[in-house]
This record gives sequence, structure tokens and C-alpha cells, in this order.
Amino acid sequence: MKKQLTVVMIMLMTTFIGFGIIIPVMPELIKNVAPDSLELHTGLMLSVYSAISFILSPLWGALSDRIGRRPVILTGILGFSISFVLFGLGTDSLVLMYASRVLGGLFSGAVASVIVAYVADVTPPEQRTKGMGLVGMSIGLGFTIGPGVGGLLSTITLAMPFFVAAGLALVTFLLSLSVLKESLPKEKRRSSTEKSPSRWRAFTGSVRYLYVLAFFVSFTLACLEATLQIFGMTRFNVTPAQVGMMFFVCGLVGALVQGGVVRRYIKKGAEPKFIAAGLIISAAGFLLLTTSHSLWTSTVYLAIFGIGNALIRPCVTSLITQKTTVGQGIASGLSSSMDSLGRIAGPLIGTFLFTFNLQLPYLFGGLLSLAALLLLSRFVLRDRQSATADA
Repeated sequence: MKKQLTVVMIMLMTTFIGFGIIIPVMPELIKNVAPDSLELHTGLMLSVYSAISFILSPLWGALSDRIGRRPVILTGILGFSISFVLFGLGTDSLVLMYASRVLGGLFSGAVASVIVAYVADVTPPEQRTKGMGLVGMSIGLGFTIGPGVGGLLSTITLAMPFFVAAGLALVTFLLSLSVLKESLPKEKRRSSTEKSPSRWRAFTGSVRYLYVLAFFVSFTLACLEATLQIFGMTRFNVTPAQVGMMFFVCGLVGALVQGGVVRRYIKKGAEPKFIAAGLIISAAGFLLLTTSHSLWTSTVYLAIFGIGNALIRPCVTSLITQKTTVGQGIASGLSSSMDSLGRIAGPLIGTFLFTFNLQLPYLFGGLLSLAALLLLSRFVLRDRQSATADA
């Protein structure tokens, strides 16, 4: 199990390094091509990627339940590489930028949701939270390194980060091709004639509150990602390299929390307490950001948000995999779809609110984080009622 998890961690880290590389660069490219519509195209370009991922993530998850995790993951990584090449070639064309985002969304669900199912396959329930903590730590490390590298590479040329991201994805594909082993034995796979359950079949019982909570978390994070660079450009003339540094600090803090706190100290059954703490800390980070007028205070407040987010995500994912009554592929596919749904609405609403007042996306994010505590309390109550009824 340890060897399989190590391979998955390397895959996730290199994949999300490539993903994180583009974060500080994309708004700058859009500004060069369509300066009068910066907020609109930033929101749309982030949303179209997630819209495609939302539609296809459950299909990738169901496919992995039938043919195994390995071929689906490999397909996703290779598609990722091609999408980055297309963006690098189209940095002066909105059409090619959008085409790249559509292609990236097409393959993203094959990586994110199916790798979660892979980890669920190779970890017993009592080890599940630790496994998801490793997943979160790997993604956090990718985001830690990626934006910083992207900011540095942008000083060479704004297209360079995309070609480097494509190269990393290709290296990951080749590594996975040689060392990644299948996690789902043939006898446990769903037959090709067996009808796959709808993604919404997983949306039942107490676990449905977790799916809505996952949407809230994704939605608020997407609001932040879509507007932070424009916020910095407005308040303190931030550069892509500086945005990369901000996300580097946030990702580093998040990775330390997920690798040190989540993996070591959160035991099965303790997840709701840490989710509650994470929601409160995230809300504090959001609200503090509204007061920031400098790079350094923004970085500190973003790091506070990162601590909260690092506590929430692996715990919610772990609880979903523990409580689901359908296949792990379907459950993970729906979880990834809820994440994508948040990333569809988040950039659109975040950039829309930004046009009225640059503080609004963060005020809204803070209030929603606090409101999500109600969803958590409903989950805990329903879960206890279910456990009592089954006893």
C-alpha cells in the first residue's frame, strides 16, 4: 500500500505543479488580449474548464469502475499535457485559450476524481483519512511549487509556464506508465452490461450534506482564485511573480497542515471537529483579506485561509468515501462534480461581485464559510440518527 500511495503522491504533485504554474499568468495574458473585459474573461475561462469537468467527472469515475483506474488516470494526464501545449501556442488568441480550457476540463476529472477512488481502493477505512491527507498534501505541494515557478518563468515569456506544465504532465505520464499498478481487481469491477448508477444516487442520507459542503468550499475557493490577482493589481500593483509567491506561501502552509496535522492526528470519527475548525479559520482569512492594502498582509491572510482549507478538504473527502453506499468511482465522481460545480459558479459570481466592490467576493466567501457550519451540524445529526437506527 505504501508504494502505491507514494506513486500516487508523485503523480498528483507533478500534475498540480503543472496546474499551479498557470495561476499567476492567465489574468496577465487576458489583460493583454482583452483589457476591457478582464474580469469577464477571467471568470468565464475558469468556469468553462470546470463546467466540462462537472459533466464528465462521474463518467470518468464510472468508466474506472468498469475498466480499472490505471487506464483512465493515464488518459487524463496525457490529455492535460496536450491542453497546456495548446494554451502556450494560443497566448495571443482568446479562441485558443478557451479551446485549451475546454480540453483541460475534458481530462481533469480523469485525474482528480479517479485518483481519489484509487486511494480509496488501496486504503482500509481506518486509514482512509490518512490516505486523503496524503492526497491533499501532494496537491498542496504541487500548488506550493507551481505558482512560484510560474511567476519566475513568466519573466522569460508569458507562454513559457504552459510549455513547462505540458512537459511536466508528459513526464508524469511516462512515469505512471511504467510504475503505476492497477488498484481495482477485475473481480471487483462493474461489468460492461451492468448499468452504472446515476451520480445522484450517491446524493442520499447524511452524506448529501457533505456534498453540499464540498460545493461551498470549492465555490468560495474559486471566488478567491478568480479575483485575487485582479484585487492585487488594483490595490498594490501586484506582478505575476508576486502572485506566485503568495500562492507558494499558502500552498506550503496547507501542505504542512495536511501532512502534519491531518495525516498524523485526525482519527476516524474526529473529522467533523476539524472541518468546523477549518471553516472558522477560512472565514477569518476571507474577512481579513478585505482589509489588506499590501503584498505582505495579503500573503499572511491568504495563508490563514490556506490553513482552514487544508483542514476541510481531506476530512470531507474521507467522510464521503467512508459513508457512501455506491462504488468508490461513482462517489468520487460526484465529489469531483460538486467541486467542479463550485468552480463553475465561483469565478462567475466572484468576478461579478468584484465589478461592484473589490471586497465583496471575500465578504461573501467569509459568510458562506460560516453558513457551512449549519450543513456540518445537519450531517452530524443525521449520521448519528442513522447509526442509532442501525444499532
